[in-house]
Amino acid sequence: MKTVIIGGVAAGAGCAARLRRLDESAEIVLLERGKYISYANCGLPYYIGGTIRSREALFVTKKETMESRFNVDVRTESEVLSIDREAKQVTVRNLRENREYRESYDKLVIATGSSPLRPPIPGVDSERIMTLWTVPDTDRIHAMVKEKGAKTAAVVGGGFIGLETAENLRHAGLEVTLIEAMDQVMAPLDREMAELLHEHLEDNGVELRLSDGVDHFREEASRVAVYLKSGKCVEADMVILSIGVRPNGRIAGDAGLALNERGGIITDEFLRTEDPDIYAAGDVIEVTDIVSGEPAMVPLAGPANKMGRIVADNIAGGEEVYRGSQGSSVAKVFDLTAAVTGNGEKALQRRGWRKGREYETVLVAQNSHAGYYPGAVPMMLKLIFTKDGGKVLGAQIVGSRGVDKRIDTIGTAIRLGASVAELKALELAYAPPYSSAKDPVNMAAFAAENVIRGVTRFCDWNTPDTDSEAVLLDVREEAEVMAYEIPGAVNIPLGQLRSRLGELDPEKTYITFCAVGVRAYTGARILAQHGIDRVFVYPGGVRFYASTHRKSADKDAADPGSSSAPADKGISSEDAGLGISSESADTAGSRTDEVGAADGTHKRAVRRVSLDCCGMQCPGPIMEVFNSMKELEDGDVLEVAASDPGFTKDIAAWCRKTGNTLISGGKEGEEYIACVRKGTTEGGRSSCELDSHSCECRESGENAAGIPGSGPQGKTIIVFDGDMDKVLASFIIANGALAMGRPVTMFFTFWGLTALRRPEKKPVKKSFVEGMFGGMLPRGAGKLKLGRMNMGGMGTAMMKRVMKDKNIDSLEALMKKAMNMGVRIIACSMSMDVMGIRKEELIDGVEIGGVGTYLGEAEDSNVNLFI
Repeated sequence: MKTVIIGGVAAGAGCAARLRRLDESAEIVLLERGKYISYANCGLPYYIGGTIRSREALFVTKKETMESRFNVDVRTESEVLSIDREAKQVTVRNLRENREYRESYDKLVIATGSSPLRPPIPGVDSERIMTLWTVPDTDRIHAMVKEKGAKTAAVVGGGFIGLETAENLRHAGLEVTLIEAMDQVMAPLDREMAELLHEHLEDNGVELRLSDGVDHFREEASRVAVYLKSGKCVEADMVILSIGVRPNGRIAGDAGLALNERGGIITDEFLRTEDPDIYAAGDVIEVTDIVSGEPAMVPLAGPANKMGRIVADNIAGGEEVYRGSQGSSVAKVFDLTAAVTGNGEKALQRRGWRKGREYETVLVAQNSHAGYYPGAVPMMLKLIFTKDGGKVLGAQIVGSRGVDKRIDTIGTAIRLGASVAELKALELAYAPPYSSAKDPVNMAAFAAENVIRGVTRFCDWNTPDTDSEAVLLDVREEAEVMAYEIPGAVNIPLGQLRSRLGELDPEKTYITFCAVGVRAYTGARILAQHGIDRVFVYPGGVRFYASTHRKSADKDAADPGSSSAPADKGISSEDAGLGISSESADTAGSRTDEVGAADGTHKRAVRRVSLDCCGMQCPGPIMEVFNSMKELEDGDVLEVAASDPGFTKDIAAWCRKTGNTLISGGKEGEEYIACVRKGTTEGGRSSCELDSHSCECRESGENAAGIPGSGPQGKTIIVFDGDMDKVLASFIIANGALAMGRPVTMFFTFWGLTALRRPEKKPVKKSFVEGMFGGMLPRGAGKLKLGRMNMGGMGTAMMKRVMKDKNIDSLEALMKKAMNMGVRIIACSMSMDVMGIRKEELIDGVEIGGVGTYLGEAEDSNVNLFI
């Protein structure tokens, strides 16, 4: 039997190789219009950017290999012009010899793929306007960059190929403008997820022009002017069109085979056309969307290769069925990975579905692996499911690492028809370098289950913009708010929420925020159980809000650097304006240089200290920076490395608040680097070297970092309660305030004193009643219990385990850090007498004082908390 295959890339080449393995006697002819078969068209952008260095690496299987290894008659530069179904022949033009001939077949496979759209826009025929689809396309673009010296490029279209092309042109050193007629890039993503890519593209030096299509082109000298619908103009040395593809189904349509409205070939489940001797596979055919059951065009390499195999099996006598596609896809966009599977909200809404009626969504922020293991980075995972949770409809993920395996896990679940409950029950491999005990996939399913059961309600990402009556309730700590403040939000830290419920109007709608959503969920549950009915959690937390609302954010909070221009750990005198000469060797994380005026006078020794904060979660790196800065003198430089992608923005805000100078910041390899000089600009005010509870510092209206303030800057906290969660909250607040350079005094009274007791028993003389009373009280921070949900100690143990897994300091560690950082801890003398607690029973570093001592401290504070 003779089989002729039209098209020699993914589906066609795969079909030929599979058919030969199944039938050694078959006659196989492979006709390819281009010069090459079986090349890595998905890898073409990476050759332009230099990631793939060898052009030869692009060729998966060469013509000679296919002929010798598989005994296939491969004819390149052979274009099929028409199909004669009655005669079972195709007309072929040999492009090298410019002659036509007819080739007979018993079975015909149409695997002609798709071609990039080149719409009839005025001026589009310029040689400087190209597409990227084939190896010759790649050669032309490569020559423009490497040989003709192109310095600027405009990429028209923000789909997969457009994004990959923009990234790789940036890697090649070009200035790139990305033009997209829609309001977002990467159409399969929902808008809020695409916003993460918008932010990252701009951070990496790509200029975005969204919601602005091309009106016409004009070639001017050695450049192309791209005139947009808005009237604006973008000039570039070259233009890459990436505005979509169309199926190459013309020859099938001319032969009378059925096509859909987009020109895709219609086949049955066995990939046969209406002619039983003609099969079709790959980008050229219409498939069934397995989620919606509706027809779709899915031009992806994975499905095309599977189709080629199925067609070969069926030609060889099998009855293999193609069961449809779900559009699983993934793309690298600089340091981010964006992936989708199944249907997104936009696709569902086009079908007339409405959120809250037919479907629901959750969006969770999770780490790629255990937070305490170095290198954990966040990802945003959006899960779409039917309202009753009976079917998972789709997922979208954007993050740095671990995205691909999570999208594949959910994609597999969708293929098998899984429900939210079944997704929740998945048992996934865990070890700290690879995942968390509760994998992000499980966590998304847990959140979905809460929505289904009515335990939680999430608002949409843009609800704060569309609902002006809603109160934005930020439950983060003060130190976090100082790094990024949500405009118009009310800040009540989670640890204070229960005691400040009276400040909230139960008739209003509340949207709770925290860093990533966990504390916001807890806050929402507190409100809901205290009679406030309209409570919603903001999905993904403040980090997600900042990414999706970056246009309205404070311009001063912008990232000082980007991964397109990595921070230089060695700060030169020209870059930093410090007059530093870097001749000394770096020893033990610190080295000494000289700093002085530009004329070389008044030189003195300056330290440059390295600080590794990798693996720490927010606000850990900021607190470590604060501690280290206390040991430095004005003008000294601290070089900080962190794994948290938000660190460069946080350190910029911290420097502004504390009066230190951010010299540079950005990404270097897998780390986020910031160089901070202690103090303000040269010649400016020196940082205050006084103790954090110095009266002189307070009287001058300065904080602990020596920054002039508007009146008292201190914080006083009365710790009355002895519950673990309340004491924990008090020390989180204290450490946050200390990290921002604010002096802190903590006044422990009554039950709060139990947190200050030594864990070991001290031989002290007490009355019988005092001894009994002391015996019933918890002995130290390690013995404190949760105020609620203690469950006989199980709740407390679970809380401690979660804190350990999340790399959150224990209460004992937080107390030690606070005392080392200079917090003043005072035990109420009257309460000690009443409760029979002696000074010898208290941990080191605790002062004994009365109400007068506390009131004196309160006079020098602008915040006074009762916990």
